[in-house]
Amino acid sequence: MSLVLQSHCKVNLLLNISGKREDGFHELETIIQPVPLFDELRIELVGKGIELTCNDARLSVGEDNLVHRAASLFLKIIEGDGVRIHLQKNLPLAAGIGAGSSNAAFTLRGLNELFDTPLNADEMHELAACLGSDVPFFLQDNPAFATGRGEIVKPLGPIAALRGRGLLLIHPGFGVSTMWAYQSLAKMPEVYGHEGQGTAMLQSLEAGELNGLYNSLETPVFQKHTVLPILKNFLTENGALAALMSGSGSTTFAITENRPTAEALRAKYHEHFGQAGWSATVAL
Repeated sequence: MSLVLQSHCKVNLLLNISGKREDGFHELETIIQPVPLFDELRIELVGKGIELTCNDARLSVGEDNLVHRAASLFLKIIEGDGVRIHLQKNLPLAAGIGAGSSNAAFTLRGLNELFDTPLNADEMHELAACLGSDVPFFLQDNPAFATGRGEIVKPLGPIAALRGRGLLLIHPGFGVSTMWAYQSLAKMPEVYGHEGQGTAMLQSLEAGELNGLYNSLETPVFQKHTVLPILKNFLTENGALAALMSGSGSTTFAITENRPTAEALRAKYHEHFGQAGWSATVAL
C-alpha cells in the first residue's frame, strides 16, 4: 500500500516576535499564506523500520531528518511496522518557506491515512508540535493566524488583499539557520514587537490593503546578509505591491498585481542579478 503526496510551502505575511519565553522559544504572532509550490513524498508500508531516500544528496536521510523523525514518532505512538519514504526535493533548503516542516507534516498526514486514521486531529497536532513550531500549520491547507511559538494555529478563509494577486519568490542561493536568526534577535531586545500587531494586520488584509507586512527577523538577517535588503528594495522599486523576507530567510517574496506581473518582475530580477539561486511565481 502506497501514497504520493505533494508537500507545499508557505510565506509569512507577518512574523511579529514579542520576546523570549521561559521554555526557550519565542512568543510570536504570524500570518501564514500557503503557497502552491511543492516537494513530493512517496510513502509505502513495507517490512519493519524506516527507510528514507531523497534525491538531494545535501539532505541527511538519517534519524536527524525531519521526515524520518515524523515517521519514527508516528510509528512509535501507534505501534506500527515499517515504512519506506522517498522525498523528492524541489524546494530550496533553509529558505524560510517551511518546506522541511511541510515534509514532516505531510509525512504524518500520509501515514495517518495509510494506517486508516488511528490518530484524531488533536493527537496529530500534538505530534506535529513536538516536531517543530511550523509543523502544525501544515496539517491543514488554509491561510492561518498562528500564535504561541507558532503551534497555536487558527485557520482563516481566503485573504481579500491577495485575491487575484501574483507572488514571486526568490531564494538567492544561500540559506539562513533558523536557530541562528532567533539567537541573534534575542541579543536585540529593542527590536521586539508588541502583541496585537497581528490582529490589526488581519483587519487591514481583510479590507484589501497590503500595508504593514513585517518580519522581526529581517533586522538580524539583513545585518549579516546585506544582499537581502538590496533585493527587497529592488522588488519594491520595480513594481511589487509589497515585499518581505519569509520566515528566517533567505527567501524574499514580492506580491504583485497578478501572475503576469510577477513573471515580468522575475525576468527583470534575473536580468539584474544573474541566474544564480532559485525563483518561482504563482497565482494567489
